[in-house]
Amino acid sequence: MKITTKINLITTAWIICVLVVVNIVVFYSFMNVTVNVEKKIVLQNADAILEDINNGDSNEVIKEKLLKYLTNGSFIRIIDHKSKIIHQVTNNKQIANKIKGKFVTQTKSKRYLIRSAQGEEQILVVRIPIESNGQVIETLEIGARLVGLELGKDVLLSILIGCTVFGAIISLLGGKWLANILIHPVSNMIDTMEEIEQSGVTKRMVVDGQPKDELQKMAVTFNRMLDRLDDNIERQQQFLSDASHELKTPITVIKSYIDFLRRHGIQNEAVALDAIEVIYSEATRIQVMTEKFLDLANTELENMVEKTTIDLVTLSESIVKQLHSAYKREITLHYDERPILAVADELKLKQVIIILLDNAIKYSKDRIDLYLENRENDTVIRVKDYGIGIPAHEMENIFERFYRIDKARSRETGGTGLGLAIAKNIMKQHDGEIKVESTEGEGTEVALFLPK
Repeated sequence: MKITTKINLITTAWIICVLVVVNIVVFYSFMNVTVNVEKKIVLQNADAILEDINNGDSNEVIKEKLLKYLTNGSFIRIIDHKSKIIHQVTNNKQIANKIKGKFVTQTKSKRYLIRSAQGEEQILVVRIPIESNGQVIETLEIGARLVGLELGKDVLLSILIGCTVFGAIISLLGGKWLANILIHPVSNMIDTMEEIEQSGVTKRMVVDGQPKDELQKMAVTFNRMLDRLDDNIERQQQFLSDASHELKTPITVIKSYIDFLRRHGIQNEAVALDAIEVIYSEATRIQVMTEKFLDLANTELENMVEKTTIDLVTLSESIVKQLHSAYKREITLHYDERPILAVADELKLKQVIIILLDNAIKYSKDRIDLYLENRENDTVIRVKDYGIGIPAHEMENIFERFYRIDKARSRETGGTGLGLAIAKNIMKQHDGEIKVESTEGEGTEVALFLPK
């Protein structure tokens, strides 16, 4: 069943239920109000009768007095304590005969439905106790036709039933119109998905202005999802293209040297050792490059970082000691206070600092300075070297993957061109920022900004 049909049926069923409940309330309210009005009139007549009748009146006098209050199609009785009729006047014996007299000690009223040759009639009977010396001795019973009540009831029922049917029809039409309005964005989304499935080309939904309801927000979210999918697909394609391009060269070198060994054999030990050394070097470079690929892919997936409070001074001292032992280079750590705390993923932040220091080691020969600064809104880590620097026209490309300024030098130092791209992604995961300032021939300074 279509969702539009479900919405239509549910809204119609709900409206019909509401109308039925309202109709019941209206019907019983009408009946109660009408009967109460008639009851009030009968009670007024009863009070007048009780004031008019005296204990010493004869039967003829009492009958004459009762006749004065007799209305069309009614009866008036006086009943003793044994429910026996003492006095009665009526102009509709058929009604009087069908309703038995009843002695009561409290004022009561009851509605009777009488079926006669003329049809059904509603009769209201009110019974009022007659007291003498503080005791109830008799009951005054008045029966009056509720003129027009039965007809009014039938007319009201016809009107209510007609309104319910009309409301159901309007609800069906309105429900269909409402369902079409509500489902229209969903239908557009389904059409868009089907077009994407058939053509393989992503297409956006049209949203006019700012989203005003949940369905428009869903369309906006759908567009954002497609943007992200396109971005991920583009990254994957770029990654595959870059990876295949970068791996092509070392694989070609390895293959050429293996062909050389196959043709000439290994009789010349010096030549064979040179070829093996080149193959080993290129294989090592492939291994390093593959590890960098995995690091880059991991950071581009925007995985959740495991943030903890870390002491940057202690972390930096550990990194400086590690790199000094490996490269025998002078790396000076500068800070004004201790500890300097930051909330970050320790392993990933350590990876970024090592990437920056590694670049500084590769592209400079003098000392390297590592600065730690504790500011009001962020914590800053700066790595400054005094090496070859970066040309101004190259600055906008330094964060691109596999981009190397001096490709020949990068081959010698083992650079892959992935370091800054990885660092930028990690800083993005920390809601931070990375900035580079450099002067060609004087050196480079890279700053990391971690928000408090």
